[in-house]
Amino acid sequence: MLFSSTRRGARLARLLAVGQLRQWDAPFGLVERAEAVVAELAANAALHGRVPGRSFRLMLVFVPTAGPPVRRHCLLRIEVTDACETRHPPEAVPAPRPGDEAGRGLLLVEALAERWGTEPYFPSGKTVWAEVVDG
Repeated sequence: MLFSSTRRGARLARLLAVGQLRQWDAPFGLVERAEAVVAELAANAALHGRVPGRSFRLMLVFVPTAGPPVRRHCLLRIEVTDACETRHPPEAVPAPRPGDEAGRGLLLVEALAERWGTEPYFPSGKTVWAEVVDG
């Protein structure tokens, strides 16, 4: 889905992602972690990846495995694509200094996701992705 590159767009992306995951009957723990990851990636797209007049895109890929709920294993890939080609997240996320009011978002993504990264998006922009696992 496409969202406006605003705080409101980032909030809507988070709310719709949670709604979709609940519709897919994703495990609660996965939904909880995914909500935080989507919130951070969407906020970064709206704040740091904003290009006037351009939206950001959120894509979710949910892959549950068959089996009883106790042994079920689920993978969720979250992709947020923005139009800014010049600003990329750092490969090594620096720890914020005491008293900093920002700079913890990617640390949160790193803690909640199994893995995450960036890739170029054709014809312009980038995709920041994260994979969240439950099970």
